Order: sequence, then structure tokens, then C-alpha cells
Amino acid sequence: MHGLDATTAVANTGFMARTVLLVGFPGVQALDLVGPFEVFTGASLYADARTAGTGYDVRIVAVGGAPVATGTGLTLVADPLPDPGEPVDTVVLPGGAGTGSARRDAELIDWIAAVSARARRVVSVCTGAVLAAEAGLLDGCVATTHWAFAAQLAAEFPAVTVDPDPIFVRSSSKVWTAAGVTAGIDLALSLVEDDHGTEAAQTVARYLVLPLRRPGGQTQFAAPVWMPRARRRPIRDVQDAIEAEPGGTHSVSELARRAAMSPRHFTRVITDEVGEAPGAYVERVRTEAARRQLCETDDPVTVIAARCGFGSAETLRRNFVRRLGVSPDQYRRTFA
Repeated sequence: MHGLDATTAVANTGFMARTVLLVGFPGVQALDLVGPFEVFTGASLYADARTAGTGYDVRIVAVGGAPVATGTGLTLVADPLPDPGEPVDTVVLPGGAGTGSARRDAELIDWIAAVSARARRVVSVCTGAVLAAEAGLLDGCVATTHWAFAAQLAAEFPAVTVDPDPIFVRSSSKVWTAAGVTAGIDLALSLVEDDHGTEAAQTVARYLVLPLRRPGGQTQFAAPVWMPRARRRPIRDVQDAIEAEPGGTHSVSELARRAAMSPRHFTRVITDEVGEAPGAYVERVRTEAARRQLCETDDPVTVIAARCGFGSAETLRRNFVRRLGVSPDQYRRTFA
């Protein structure tokens, strides 16, 4: 339905297509933009096949209607930013390396703020959350973004509560934020499901060879985050010992003895210097060790659980679900 004027749909059928505007800018992440574009256009074909004019009028727009050069060199044709007073259903704000410059474009940010006041919903994808935040759409809200940029978003916009785990989250009554890159497809499918039902969304997902809902959050995709090294040498030695043998006996009393401290003093010092209590730090190290072994070996989960200090497969499973949102078996199927 791309290129079909919404008024034409009204005149011919009595229905109006939902206008979806995908905002382009130099250095945009191609998949942040093209992924939702494919979902909405695919859903439009499905909807129009049943009742003409009930799909989506999907457009890429940019300041001045200039061609949009993505971060990987792909150039996309765009229409000018429409008058923010015109009817619009959904505005999609993609991310990419170019968001740093785009957030300083006063014309673009002012337009986002103005059009969002009238739009039914606004969607950010990946670091597109920066554009939404810059336009004041996320103040006082919970939002997500790409796991690698969550800390930066939280630091730059303290009025926004950043959760780096969800694939997408409804941040307010009209604003949705999606995690990194392909998460924009997940969110677009969910919005299609809201608009046209599960069958429509499932049909589009199958055509794109995707699950309608993927298990877990984006934490499972994040690179391991190791805690900072302690300033005191005895604590660093304890960290080294835990990481060298995750499955070892690492009780607080044993670790304190290694550091030549009382258990109470050791707990206070390591928490201050590392940012986690001893038990939480040991669990983190064991989880990362299990993650690597699930990816790099064919060993049974029971063996990995014992080797990494979890004792049983069930304990490992509970830990994975709590920390990563997926079971060890699901994690292995995805990343091995």
C-alpha cells in the first residue's frame, strides 16, 4: 500500500488506511527502519485482501525529503516531513549511529514533539529512544533500548527509567520503546496484532520466517558484563580465584579466609569495591561460565550445572530464567 494516498482509500472504499511514518536521517540503522516497514506493509496486504482500505499507508519521511543514507551505505527514498497537524496513526523513530547528529537537529526534534501530540502511538527502535527522550516523550516513563546503550541513555536522561532487558515495553499510553535492532520487528508485529488480530500478525511473522513472540528478553543476547576489578589486592585475588574455578567452594567464610579478613569485614569491602555482595558475585561468575559452556560444548546441562557450581540442572535453570529470562536449553538452541 506504499504510495497509495489515504484519501483515495476513503473515496474508493469508505475506509481510511492507518498512516505509518518511519523517520529517516543520515546514519540510520537500516534494519531499525526496514524491519518495521516490512511488517506494516505485509500486514497491509493481509488487511486489504479482506477489506480494502483497512491496511496501512507506510511512508519513510525525512527533513526536506532528502534521500536517507543508512549507516551501511544503503540509500532510501524519503518524503518530506508532513505537516504535524495532518492525521497520523503511528510514528516510528529508528536508531543507528546517526542518532547523535539527529538529536541535535532542532527541526527534526520539534517535528517529533509536535506530530507525537496528535499521533495515536509513537514507537522508538533501538537508540531511537534517544530521539524520543530528546523530544520529551519519555520523561517519567520506563523505556528500553539496545542493551549496549542502556547505561548511556539512563545517564543522559535521568528522568527516564531505563530497563535494558525487555524486547519492547509500553512506556506510556501512546509511546512504545523497543530494544536493539530486530526488536523493532517484534514490536511492529505486536502492534499489528493489536490492530488486526493474532491471525494477521502470525501470517506476517510466518512470511518473514519469524516467531510471533520470541522467548525471554534481550539480556540473553548481551555480552558478558564482568564486574570491575577491586582496588585492594586481596579482593582482586579472590575475584581471580572465583573466575578461575567457578564450581569451587566459594562460601563467604572461605573467601574471607583467602582475603585474610573476617567474614563481616570481607563482605563489606567486596560489596563496596565490586558493587555486589559475595554470593551475588559468585552467582554471576558461575552464570557466565555456564553460558560459555552451553555455547561451546555439547555436554549435558546436568554436567555443566555441576561443573559450574550450581549442583543441579534445576538450580541452573532457575538461575538462568531469573537472570536471562530463558532456560539453559532455550539459550543453547539460540546461541550454540
